[in-house]
Amino acid sequence: MTAAEKKQLAITACKVRMGIVTATHGAKAGHPGGSLSAADLFTYLYFKELHVDPSNPKMDERDRFVLSKGHTAPGLYSALALRGFFPVEDLPTLRHIDSYLQGHPNMNTVPGVDMSTGSLGQGISVAAGMAKGAKLQGKDYRVYTLLGDGEIQEGQVWEALMFGAHYHLDNLCVIIDNNGLQIDGKVSDVMSPYPIPEKLRAFGYAVAEIDGHDFDQIEAAMTLARATKGKPFAIVMKTTKGKGVSYMEDKAGWHGKAPNDEEYKIAMDELNAQLAELEAN
Repeated sequence: MTAAEKKQLAITACKVRMGIVTATHGAKAGHPGGSLSAADLFTYLYFKELHVDPSNPKMDERDRFVLSKGHTAPGLYSALALRGFFPVEDLPTLRHIDSYLQGHPNMNTVPGVDMSTGSLGQGISVAAGMAKGAKLQGKDYRVYTLLGDGEIQEGQVWEALMFGAHYHLDNLCVIIDNNGLQIDGKVSDVMSPYPIPEKLRAFGYAVAEIDGHDFDQIEAAMTLARATKGKPFAIVMKTTKGKGVSYMEDKAGWHGKAPNDEEYKIAMDELNAQLAELEAN
C-alpha cells in the first residue's frame, strides 16, 4: 500500500467516524462504541477490498458482506453512504419511524446491505451459507462477515464455524472485532471467549491476528485470506471500543448510548481536528 493510499483510507475512516457520531446523535439512540472500533475495517472493505458497485448494488458477481454484529449498523451505513450507495445526508435519520435506515441492517430497504441482521450469532450462519451457495453455483465471489467478541459467546457461532471448515469454504472470511467490551462490561468477565485464535485454529481455520486500526496489517490479512485455499480464513482484530472519540474510548457504557448535543459537539470537534491533521500531512 502506498503512503497516498494509506492517507486516503485514514481520511475516509475519519469521515466514517463522523457519520457514526452524526447518525447516533440524530437517532438519540444506537451503538457508537462498536461502530467506531470497526470503522477502519468498514473503510478498508468498502474502499479497497470488496468487489461492489454502488450503481448496481445487487449485481450477481459482487462480493457479499454480512454484518453479524448488526447493532453496529451506524458504522456500516456510514461507509455505504460515503461509498455512494445512498446520500450521506440521510445518516441523521437513523432509527426514525419513516427512515429506511433502521437500527439494524435491512436488506429490503438499504442499498448495499446483503443480509438483514441483528439477532446475534445468526449473521455468520448466513455468511457461511452464502459461501457454500457460491461454491455450489461455481461462482467466484467472496463472503465476508464481521462479528463482535461478545457475540462469539453464542453457541450458534461455533456451529457456523464448524460448517465453514467442514465444507472447506476458502471463499469465507470471518472477522472478529476484539475490542474486549460488550454491553455488560469486559468480555473476559461476562463469559470469556479467550483464547480466540487458538479456538479458531482448532475449528479448522487459518488465522491472522492484527491491530484493527492499522491499514497495513488489515491489508496483509486480507491478502493472506485470498491466497488461502482449502479452508476458511479468520481475522482477529484487536481494537479500541469508541476509537477516535476520547470520552468513548474503551468505555463499555458507550456500547449502546447516543451522544447528547454537548457530547456530539465535543466528538465532532475532535474528529474535525483529526481530519484536518490527516489532510495537512
